Amino acid sequence: MTTTRILLAALLSSVLAAPAFAHAHLKTSEPAADATVTQAPKSISLTFTEKLEPNFSGVAVTDGQGHDMEAAKPAISDASMTVTLKPLAAGVYHVAWHAVALDTHRTEGKYDFTVKP
Repeated sequence: MTTTRILLAALLSSVLAAPAFAHAHLKTSEPAADATVTQAPKSISLTFTEKLEPNFSGVAVTDGQGHDMEAAKPAISDASMTVTLKPLAAGVYHVAWHAVALDTHRTEGKYDFTVKP
């Protein structure tokens, strides 16, 4: 019985110690979350912790009234996503992103930034 318990404990330890699947979490953003900028950005850049699946990842940028502010579809390369913006006036803008890593795990998030006159 002791040998069985030792083997069972070793098996459970190896299963529990197995690496978890990676998820693409937001690492950096430009402009940053909750940033106040005096010059309106021409694009939003997001960098993730894992490579992205371009067909299933995206970003939406809206103004305070909910109008879309993207000028084009996002460009996705490896672990980064960039979207060109329409001209931004002073105000608060909302960024909502979703990212699917190459292992097919989905993450999502949102943040705001402000453009001051």
